[in-house]
Amino acid sequence: MKTLLHILIIAALATGSAFADTKVKAGPRKGLLLDLGGKQAEFLVEKDRSISIAVYDAALKAQPATTEVITATAEAPSGKTKIEFEKKGDLLVSKTKLPEGEGYQVVVQAKSTPDAKTKNFRIKLELHTCKECGNPEYACTCDE
Repeated sequence: MKTLLHILIIAALATGSAFADTKVKAGPRKGLLLDLGGKQAEFLVEKDRSISIAVYDAALKAQPATTEVITATAEAPSGKTKIEFEKKGDLLVSKTKLPEGEGYQVVVQAKSTPDAKTKNFRIKLELHTCKECGNPEYACTCDE
């Protein structure tokens, strides 16, 4: 019985630590931070529904986008839309705008360098502003 209790405690601790890293983090521009391993990419939906990506080092110091490779897919009710990015100044900016509406998923595929392993991020597109933290809902840092 004691062994079973120990196993349950270890499983609970392991599960808790696995979910600890899923806390939403917002960047300096109030967008959603995506961890690229040593770098952070800030996903931000602009007023015109384009997406801009700012790059930061581990200390959140702004860095020009240079080696990052990012694509996205908007899974809107009207169908899937592939979104590619181009460099504009120090940012990566989407070549196309997000489809109308919200509440759908945007899947971002990001690599810190062309030869790095791809990381996938699923973002529920909710554009209204959270009254508590002031971030767009997709980047809300309030505890649920």
